[in-house]
Amino acid sequence: MDLNERQKKHLRRLGHALHPLVQLGNNGLTEPVVAEMQRALADHELVKARARLGDRAARDEALDQLAERTASTLVQRIGNVGLFFRPNPKLSRILLPD
Repeated sequence: MDLNERQKKHLRRLGHALHPLVQLGNNGLTEPVVAEMQRALADHELVKARARLGDRAARDEALDQLAERTASTLVQRIGNVGLFFRPNPKLSRILLPD
């Protein structure tokens, strides 16, 4: 899903108060992590995930792969935390500006 800058800014504002729901540990991106992220995105649409991996390249790669495997958009990445968005067509809670 392609988001314009105004929509990303809106999502960053909403995500500021959120706490990470999904944690990537030393094992990296595993199937249980992907399944948990799928569930969290279906329930909340906007989810923070924390990647506690060794170096920056591995962390960035894991967050990018998580977005790809969950069909979500990586809205923001700050340090170890990524903010992901995937709209739920059945139960839309977040309205994006045009």
